[in-house]
Parts: sequence; C-alpha cells; structure tokens
Amino acid sequence: MSSNAVLAVALLLPIAGALLIAATGKWPNVREAVTLSTAGLLFLSVLTIYSNLQGGTRLSLVLVETLPGLPIALAVEPLGMLFALVASFLWIVTSLYAIGYMRSHGEQHQTRFYICFAVAIASTMGIALAANMFTLFIFYEALTLSTYPLVTHSGTPEARRAGRVYLGLLLGTSIGLQLLAVVWTWALTGTLDFTNGGILRDHASPVVIAILYALYVFGIGKAAIMPFHRWLPAAMVAPTPVSALLHAVAVVKAGVFTILKVTLYIFGIDLLADIGATQWIAYVAAATIILASLVAMRQDNLKARLAYSTVSQLSYVVLGAMLVNAWGIIGAGMHLAMHAFGKITLFFCAGAILVATHKTDVSEMRGLGRRMPITMAAFAIGALSVIGLPPLGGTWSKWYLLLGTLEAGELALLGVLVLSTLLNVAYLMPIPVRAFFSAAPEGAVGEGIKEAPVVCVVALVITAAGSIALFFNPGPLFNLMTQVAGPAP
Repeated sequence: MSSNAVLAVALLLPIAGALLIAATGKWPNVREAVTLSTAGLLFLSVLTIYSNLQGGTRLSLVLVETLPGLPIALAVEPLGMLFALVASFLWIVTSLYAIGYMRSHGEQHQTRFYICFAVAIASTMGIALAANMFTLFIFYEALTLSTYPLVTHSGTPEARRAGRVYLGLLLGTSIGLQLLAVVWTWALTGTLDFTNGGILRDHASPVVIAILYALYVFGIGKAAIMPFHRWLPAAMVAPTPVSALLHAVAVVKAGVFTILKVTLYIFGIDLLADIGATQWIAYVAAATIILASLVAMRQDNLKARLAYSTVSQLSYVVLGAMLVNAWGIIGAGMHLAMHAFGKITLFFCAGAILVATHKTDVSEMRGLGRRMPITMAAFAIGALSVIGLPPLGGTWSKWYLLLGTLEAGELALLGVLVLSTLLNVAYLMPIPVRAFFSAAPEGAVGEGIKEAPVVCVVALVITAAGSIALFFNPGPLFNLMTQVAGPAP
C-alpha cells in the first residue's frame, strides 16, 4: 500500500465499520466490539498520517475527478491534522462511553445509532483531510445529514421539532450562503484548492472579498455564530453521546475548523488584514461570546447550560480567526482541541448523572458529589479547562488568544475574553461546588445512588486526564499551529 493510500483508509475505515455494525446488529457485544475496533484502527491510521507529516511528507490523494481542476481529493496539512487527531481519538472514548450509556439508559435503535455515528466520523475525516473547498463542502453536508438521525433518535415530537430546526438552519446557511460563496470563489479564481496564503488576491476588489468572506463565515452554520445558533441548543434532546459528538468530536468543531481553513487557505490572513475585512465580524463573535454566556447562566437544565456555553466557546475560535495574526490563529487552533477535551468531559458527566440519578437540573445536584465523587471531580476538571485556569489545557489557548488581541491592538476584545472568563466561572463552578460542599435537600440524593456504569466513568476520567495532560504537554498542538500560522512574534 502506498503512503498516500492511508488517506483513503482513514476515510473508508468508518464506512466499513458502519457496514459491519449493520451486519452484527443482532449481537450487541459483537456490534460494540466492531465499533471500538474500528475507532481504534482509525486512530492508528491518523497517527500514521501524522508521522508522515512530521517526517516532512505531505500526503495527497485524488478520489474522483469530477470536472477538470475540481476533484474530490484529500491532502494533509497541519490544521487538518490537528482536527483529525482530536476527532479520531475522541471517537474511541465516546464509543466506550456510549456503550455504558445506551445500555444503562435503555435506548432504542442502538444499531442505527452506532451506524450513523460511524458515518458522521467518516464525514469528519473527509472535512479534516479535504484538499479543496469543493471536497470539504461535500463532506460538510454529509455530516449534517448523517447526524440528523442522531438528533431525532428518540422519535418524540420534541426530537422531531429539534431535527427540523437542525436541518433547517444548517442546510439553509450552507446552501443559501456557503454554497454561493464556493461557486463565486470558483468563478473568480478557477480553483478551490486550499493554498498557503490564499487564492483570492488580485482576483477581486476589496469590497467583493469582504462580502465573500462574510458569506463564508455566516454560511458555516455549524460554527453557531449568533443569530444562526439555535440549532445547537435545540439538538440537546439527543442522547448524551450525541451531544458529545455535536459539541466536542465533530459537528461544531467542523464549523470552526472550516472557518479557519477558509481564512487561511482561501483568503489568506495577509489579504484579510490588508483590506480590514474581519473587524466587524470579530465584534459579532465577541457579542456571541458574551450573550451566550449570559443565557447559559439562566439555564437550570444542565445540558442546556452546557449547550449555550458551547455557543460562546466556539466564538473564541472565530474571534481568533478574525484577528488575522499569528497569535490569534495559534490560539484558535489550540482552542479547537482544548475545548474538545474539556467540553466532552462535561457532557460525559451530565450523562453519567442522568443515568445514575435521572436528574437533569443544576438545582437538583446539591450534595451529589458525596455519591458520585469521581464524576463530579471530573466535572470540576472539565469546567476549569473550559474556564482556562491552570493546570488545565484551556489555559494555553486562552493565553494565546489574549496575545492575539494585544498584537491586533484590540483592547476591547481583550476585555471581552476576560469578562467571558469570569462568566464561565459564574455558570460552571457553582455546579461542582454545590455538589461537594452543599448539603442535599432531604430525599433529593437517595442512599442507592452511586457512580454510573464503569465504562462511562472510565471514559470521563480519560478525557479529564487529557485536559490535564494538554496543560503539561501542549507542544505537539503548538507545533502544528505554528506550521499553519508561521512563527509568532
């Protein structure tokens, strides 16, 4: 097998896994063994690609030549490598968690769940490894369609309504705005290849470039920039492993990843900085950061609070891209990974609490830390990472974003990041503090309550440990992002 063929392996492994899951659906133990094995093999293939990249080999592979100069093709670059590493590793952990959650919660249609999950990961690999905007757009849409059955998994009227919002906003923005931007870019340049420094310089006026960039940013609805964010809280009716997929492994990360790819490889940060095309969008992202945090503070339902937290945290990445300088890009890319580990830990904990106690509201969790100490300690670790406090990984991405605002001379945006951090503390830390240090109302936390099934607990311990490990060893992520953004000043 040639070195380039490993790209096809990374794309096709989850598809093969989905087919095997369908074939073994009558035997749950076999089905779940196939899921875990496929996830492990995918991560190994991504590590092989990473090894090639670190050795100086940039792999590429044309899958289908649709039109002259417009292939469906895969290629490796450092930002996509970072996304592929995060998504493939977290699929292993999420699959482990899902086994405990889906069985303990008695979820129906589990085979369909694992099939759609595998197809969604295949779509994510296509996005991460796309060689051009045409390929990325195809897999971006495939991700939307493959996750729709996961959002509507329960089949309730509420789930179906959430599914309509999900499809309506994501397909509406991608077809109405993003597709228009893609076609316009092709018409202007004759190419959609991702190219260092971008492809649009000298092909359009500053006004056209600014309009085109806005179409891309707001057309990438998965980034959940206000006012195109409602699909994300609505999708919280899905099972918790799906919430983890939406918020950490695939969907929202695909959104902010795509914004970074477009910024770097379609426009180029030098071009955007020269024409000042991003400043007003930076302030839209800043408004999203603050407003979503304020809404999160008002949510008593734990998953709803975490959903609005994700809306806010995604705009950190968007804001970093809009700064169009090296520190901003480095911080944005690192936040993609740091937030993934912190937020997936929080959702794992929310699901574990639901399985063990059937409780969903923050107000019901006083004293719970005495019954579920591992889960609530992991929640505290995930919360501190999302807040950005040492010794957790989120510290580094927020630090570099702060440096990016200083490099850009945007003191108001620096103030937004500081204020947002305080709001993060206000809506996240009371949960573990009350769980450990407040007495439970009489009868609220029963004697029979204990930790969730062991596989759920193992999964949330792994991701919490990952948040700690990323503080002490952020070097691989930093090195990948400096290859993307260039040496920081």
